[in-house]
Amino acid sequence: MVSKGGATAGGRKTPEQISSENGSEGRSRFFVLGKKLDILLEAAYNNTMHRTTKKGLGVLFILGAAACFACMNLFVNLAGDLPVMQKVFFRNALTTVVVFFILLFQKEKFRIAGKGSLLWLFLRSALGFLGVILNFYAIDHLPAISDASILNKLSPFFAILFSVLLLRERPSIPEIIFVLLAFAGAVCVIEPKFDIEILPALSGFLSGACAGFAYTCVRILAVKGERGLMTVFFFSAFSTAVALPFFIVGFTPMSGMQWLYLLLAGGAATGGQFFITAAYRQAPAKEIAVFDYAQVLFAALLGFFFLSQTPKTMSIIGYVVIISAAVGNQIYRSFKRKNEQKRKTS
Repeated sequence: MVSKGGATAGGRKTPEQISSENGSEGRSRFFVLGKKLDILLEAAYNNTMHRTTKKGLGVLFILGAAACFACMNLFVNLAGDLPVMQKVFFRNALTTVVVFFILLFQKEKFRIAGKGSLLWLFLRSALGFLGVILNFYAIDHLPAISDASILNKLSPFFAILFSVLLLRERPSIPEIIFVLLAFAGAVCVIEPKFDIEILPALSGFLSGACAGFAYTCVRILAVKGERGLMTVFFFSAFSTAVALPFFIVGFTPMSGMQWLYLLLAGGAATGGQFFITAAYRQAPAKEIAVFDYAQVLFAALLGFFFLSQTPKTMSIIGYVVIISAAVGNQIYRSFKRKNEQKRKTS
């Protein structure tokens, strides 16, 4: 006999009730699983959007750095016929002052990571300082400031070579091919001649070598746990201190506009340094470093509009070859990392 509530007289449930309850449980479990899937999909979407946003900001910041350094090249050229050391002093002095006050209000202040960092800080600073001198000489004497920019941007390829000596890293065959391509592009820009006219182009080429060595030192310092800001301060302070005696002894009186241009050069260099730091906090170098070559485009535009400079045909061919090598190298490294990750997970 079935009771009013639908159960049998003995308190047992009818088959219809059991089927109904099982159906409710199934629907409930399906609802919970659906909810969990929604949460996972939303988290994955948010994570993807977060990474995309950070990469977008990274690209924006590195383009800002490229624009700043292109402006620095323009202002150094506009400052006119002044001693190179005078220009180098202004380029580094403002950065030193700004970073000094930032470090002053940080918990660790001016503490370095350890004694092992000192040698690499000095090497990074000395070669970086020499690179700036060579770059400024190239800016003042090459037919176009974009030529100086592209030759200085050989630094990542030199970094591959120096990493063999300093980090015992073995470059792959594709990396060697990209390095050779970049150097072939440099030959197009330099147009080698066996006379004194080659000095500015050779100076730009060697500035890229110095920067490549300096960046390799920065990698070593990062491994040793050295703060990026401390590395920037050490380099700027070292460069300012070494340039100061030359600045005092060889000081050439300047007009108001020359003072302004050199102060703007220092401000642009400082802005570029902070933009680069911000860029690599937002996204890894492997994803955004290639956008730094926009500096060549910015420098070419600034040179055209403010200095009436037009790069030669061979220089433009060199730009295309070097930038193509940089893009190819970045794509190759990206595929290489993905394959390594697949091997680890399989």
